[in-house]
Amino acid sequence: MTDSYQEKPQPKIVCIGAGSYSFGLGTLVSLLRSEILKGSELVLVDQNEPHLEIMCQMAEWLNEKWGSGMQIQAYNHHQAALPHADFVINAIEVGPREGLWESDYKIPLKYGIRQPYAENSGPGGFAHAARNIIPVLEIAQAMENLCPDAWLINFTNPMQRICAAVHRNTKIKIVGLCHQLGAGYAMVGKALAADLKIEVPPEFTSTHASPRYSPAMQTTSLQALEKVKIIAAGLNHFTWMLSLHDRKNGDDLYPLFRERWQSLPEKFEPLTRRVFDAFKLFPIPGDEHLCEYLPWVSDPITQPWLKYELELYEWDERASARNQNWDALAKAILIKEKSETFIPDYSEGALEVIENIVTDGNLLWEAVNIPNRGLISNLPGDAIIEVPGTINTKGIHGLPVGPLPDGIADLLHREITVSHLTVDSVVNGDRNLALQALLLDPVIRDMDLAKQVLENYLTTYRDHLPTFW
Repeated sequence: MTDSYQEKPQPKIVCIGAGSYSFGLGTLVSLLRSEILKGSELVLVDQNEPHLEIMCQMAEWLNEKWGSGMQIQAYNHHQAALPHADFVINAIEVGPREGLWESDYKIPLKYGIRQPYAENSGPGGFAHAARNIIPVLEIAQAMENLCPDAWLINFTNPMQRICAAVHRNTKIKIVGLCHQLGAGYAMVGKALAADLKIEVPPEFTSTHASPRYSPAMQTTSLQALEKVKIIAAGLNHFTWMLSLHDRKNGDDLYPLFRERWQSLPEKFEPLTRRVFDAFKLFPIPGDEHLCEYLPWVSDPITQPWLKYELELYEWDERASARNQNWDALAKAILIKEKSETFIPDYSEGALEVIENIVTDGNLLWEAVNIPNRGLISNLPGDAIIEVPGTINTKGIHGLPVGPLPDGIADLLHREITVSHLTVDSVVNGDRNLALQALLLDPVIRDMDLAKQVLENYLTTYRDHLPTFW
């Protein structure tokens, strides 16, 4: 790391979707804590003005409390916020998130098509991406005019499809960040607990996003992160563990992990277990995300989702919990001394990207979503892939991992094709390409049903999908 960053003007950082409770709060707090970024310009943007106001009050309080010296501004539209930005953090979501997600799931169900999760792949992944692509592209296209050299740091899902839309349609530098590698660390920690002296809470019985499991999974993951190093590659929510080593002595732990994994209860991540057995590389994301990309979990006759005990997202519970969190945060800010209980102590990765580009830090971040450009040699060069990457002043440099095994590469290649068809269909309003995207999806088994699902989606979400009308 050099000291030259102290002589340069501090960066302008724009957070779009700053009213996101899950990503916005953690990102905002991590930026304000940074010693390196003291005195930076921090601009918050969100169309939800009540949530934006809460975040502004929180930012201004912490800015004063921690002596961050940041210049804080807020806007309800990105156009006024972007001029001369150095970094743009995107966490927008066309909402209501849970209501639309549940609708994405239930519309195909009318035609006998049951999706395993309906967030990032499947017909629901198409609808989810289609709603978010246009507003994210509007941000990226505005950046081309107002801050063409800025980095766009994306958190919006479906990650692979959103980043592909920006990469295929603008010249903006984009990186997507996701914490799902933590699920891989948690599962490794559970398997190697006795060997590595990791304390695994008994509640860690699944990697599903439910609050029933998340705290115990995170506790296990953080312990494992200190002791082992995973190299994983593939697509977001669809990565594969290529190597596993002891962080201290460099020992290869993959053989031991294979052995210990087999001794875990068969009910723990049963789909991951079967895929690991068949393809010989360990899938990182955990059952609930992995299931979206596979052709063997949606058969209406055999109902494999029952065999693998796949859970749907808890739409009502999560929406209610988030609303309660906003209410509690708003009240806590009024008595600032007590609101520290709401301050997260983690970073989602935007801080590390910004700090290491600013300081030429050469940090290896273990999961970045960037254009392939030969990093995974048997996947398309223009695809957005997830690999480890080194971050410095010159940018983000992915780790070349060579070819993936043929079977795994073919699974990934189909998802990439579906992703690109989805992006191109939305950008051009091309219903035929949209139909092709659904027909290539592993959930779809009938051409007529695919067309009916598509028409229902386009009609139901007409206000969000203007290019198709």
